[in-house]
Amino acid sequence: MKCAILGCRGRARAHANAYQDIERGHLAAICDMNVERLNEFGQMFDIDQRYTDIHQMLEKEKLDLLHIVTAPVLRGTNELIRYPLLKIAADHQVPGVIIEKPIAVMGEDYRQIQDLAEQVQTKVAVNTQLHFHPKNLELKQDVAAGKIGDIKLIDASCRNPPVDQAPHTLQLVSSYIDNSPPLRVMGQIAGNQHLNSDQPSPDNATARIEYANGIQASIVFGSELGTQVLPDTSNNRHKRVCVFGTQGFVHWRFESWEKFTPATGYQGGDLSYSAQNSMAQINLTEAMFDWLEDDQKVHPTNLHQSLAEFNLLLGIYQSGMTNQPIELPFDPPDNLIQKMKKQL
Repeated sequence: MKCAILGCRGRARAHANAYQDIERGHLAAICDMNVERLNEFGQMFDIDQRYTDIHQMLEKEKLDLLHIVTAPVLRGTNELIRYPLLKIAADHQVPGVIIEKPIAVMGEDYRQIQDLAEQVQTKVAVNTQLHFHPKNLELKQDVAAGKIGDIKLIDASCRNPPVDQAPHTLQLVSSYIDNSPPLRVMGQIAGNQHLNSDQPSPDNATARIEYANGIQASIVFGSELGTQVLPDTSNNRHKRVCVFGTQGFVHWRFESWEKFTPATGYQGGDLSYSAQNSMAQINLTEAMFDWLEDDQKVHPTNLHQSLAEFNLLLGIYQSGMTNQPIELPFDPPDNLIQKMKKQL
């Protein structure tokens, strides 16, 4: 399959490196508005077809898969670009897109993308690659096989602001319960230091979530409350999810894991995050090829699922502002971020 990358900053290297171990696709082209960065990336990965205009690249290359590896806001501006870029890909009839998280930033672009998702044929997956970490997949298989009994509670956390790491954290929870939809949430929010950033968000949040299958989850975001799992490390290295069952538990962390089952007792160990993450990016991309080849093999981090998780995050915001539980899915009010700025 013919593939390309839009956006050649550091995160794009992980997307490109995955193709060293992928046989079904090859990187045919790259695009970035910064010519120096574009050429440096092209030389690094031996890609000759280089563009500064996305329309030109899509018109000429006739891609099977486009990787959109950009921030959700155009750097140095307040322009939200997730929706426009997805719309461009759909208008050019690109069959598949892998797009970086977060899929949206606020209620306004969430609604735009939700409407677009109902109208277009382009298959979109969000690059929440933690789902595909090999050890995480192994622990998921243990849970699905009933090795910890019936799920009683899921506890997950991260130490970054919600909009930054909620896509990963909420997707981790969803992945252990077969993407059962969230029905109801009660949340609290605190802190306004990140509300004026390119990705506006309260600094901290916590929530109790009820899913359609009856399972509940407790979630924490932010440095004030998020569990610290590695000493003296940056906040992004503290993502974790723990699934408690009637007979045991599994616990995935950024660079370690543990579990207890009646059959094997307690087990645990360290992980190489970089090695696990490299494999995860390959697995995520391969899953996109599977979906492009077979409509029945829907990507686990598909756009509709990621939008449901982002709607849940907006529900946490709304619950924190109103001090009321929120039924999901819900239609976020206009100017939700502006209202949070005033309230916090």
